[in-house]
Amino acid sequence: MNIVETSRLGKRYGRTWALRDCTLAIPEGRVTALVGPNGAGKTTLLHLVAGLALPTSGQLEVLGGASPGSPAALDGIAFVAQDAPLYRSLSVRDSLHLARNLNRDFDLPFAESRVRELGISARMRVGRLSGGQQAQLALTVALARRPRMMMLDEPLAMLDPVARHDFMAAVMAAVAEHDVSVVLSSHVLAELEQVADHIVVLSHGRVQVAGEVDDLIADHRLLTGPTDGVAACERRLPVVHVRVGRSQAHLLVRSSGEGAAIPAGWEVHGVGLQELILGYLRQPDASMLPGPASSVPRGPAAVSR
Repeated sequence: MNIVETSRLGKRYGRTWALRDCTLAIPEGRVTALVGPNGAGKTTLLHLVAGLALPTSGQLEVLGGASPGSPAALDGIAFVAQDAPLYRSLSVRDSLHLARNLNRDFDLPFAESRVRELGISARMRVGRLSGGQQAQLALTVALARRPRMMMLDEPLAMLDPVARHDFMAAVMAAVAEHDVSVVLSSHVLAELEQVADHIVVLSHGRVQVAGEVDDLIADHRLLTGPTDGVAACERRLPVVHVRVGRSQAHLLVRSSGEGAAIPAGWEVHGVGLQELILGYLRQPDASMLPGPASSVPRGPAAVSR
């Protein structure tokens, strides 16, 4: 089952499209990384899925057929924003009790137990907690709702390395213990490589590539060869990104590896997730490519230098 499914989903603010022609399926039971630069449409997509914004165009279903913002969706989705939406003047204890009163299903004993395990005093005011402790408290509130899907918008942005490690360890424990599907928006590519098994790359408000991490890595190659041979590669292979140096060129290409016509003089290397993501993020704006302005680049249709 797909936990999120969209068809030509779009969101416009005034004359500016924050998200456009977004068609994707995010499977249940995965840790899905939502990756892209600032302004790529990541937060907009999360807000649409959470029911915090209405789409301008297209269709969107969550949790296998529910409408965003419906009672089923509200009960089944927990959303943790980047700024850890907590009341700074409340104590930790009062924050948990407030969350219990605002949600139809909230496991207060679990939340209180988790806070104790984290060494956070229930009497302390939220505003006096460290950034890592506030992030853990927000995560505790989300987990105590027992959601089917948890969405995290840049939760690591303001955390130090130790707090980031502890936060991601808690997320992975929740996935293992409670079978929670996670959609995680982040810029920290190195850490995403360790936890994500599904990925969606957004740029210029459009989906550049999406799929299972292992499948995408297996389906891409890095070629190194002479600069004067780039054109020949572009004619034979679906090139995602080209980087040209003084004596060598580096090409990220999408190919299954079976029967691919690699020109002579080129070396073939495997590719890591971080290198794959960066290649797609360096693609030009789809609206600047040849063809209809509303078309969506499918895979490596665009080449950047």
